[in-house]
Amino acid sequence: MYPIDLTGRNAVIFGVANDRSIAWAIAKTLAESGARIALTYQNDRLKDRVARLADTLEDAVILPCDASEDGQIEAVFADLQSQMGSLSVLVHSIAFANREDLAGRLADTGRDGFRLALEISAFTLLPMVKHAAPLMTDGGSVIAMTFHASSRVYPGYNVMGTAKAALEHEVRQLAHEYGGDGIRVNAISAGPVDTLAARGISGFLDMKRAHAEKAPLQRNITADEVAKTALFLSSDLSTGVTGTVLPVDAGYHIMAV
Repeated sequence: MYPIDLTGRNAVIFGVANDRSIAWAIAKTLAESGARIALTYQNDRLKDRVARLADTLEDAVILPCDASEDGQIEAVFADLQSQMGSLSVLVHSIAFANREDLAGRLADTGRDGFRLALEISAFTLLPMVKHAAPLMTDGGSVIAMTFHASSRVYPGYNVMGTAKAALEHEVRQLAHEYGGDGIRVNAISAGPVDTLAARGISGFLDMKRAHAEKAPLQRNITADEVAKTALFLSSDLSTGVTGTVLPVDAGYHIMAV
């Protein structure tokens, strides 16, 4: 038996929007395994919602962070050092694109919309890892969330697929750069899950239906299944795994059609 015990470890989770978020499923699962959790919220509109979730966890911390502001990202890690001392796990589960850029043709994406999608969905991982690394004094695990559209065409995902491709390259590059510090950087490529963000994807229901029909397991996945993979990546069971994109999609990624 290899029980996963994260007692004494601290994890910060970026991207909890509500109780259906993949980020929340991960936070809850890590907490159940003994980790102390810090959650961030983007703005005052989301603060109460995130605070209510944090209240269900033991000794959780909540911190403001608009990831489009470098100063706020830096401040989060300064607060984490003050309140937690060290960090073992960082989960990057944030992405954004304008709704109009998730429909129609990719070629119609404007410069500002392209920049916004890449900045929020991909660039933000870089400063987060930069500021988290000094707190990972005994090594650590960085987990980013991606999707199969990074390498395949999903009509309606458009510029977000480009952003996820960039994110996956960052995972490989950062794994190389921080491996000597004992910091592992991986991504989970999750199949379609009903979340607040998914509602903004044109054709999401068709995407979900196609996955269930064609995946070897003949079903969709759950947020809890993604969370269990994040638990593995957060634990000592995955100390030899870095720079990897792990599919959690009921096997859909292996199918030719």
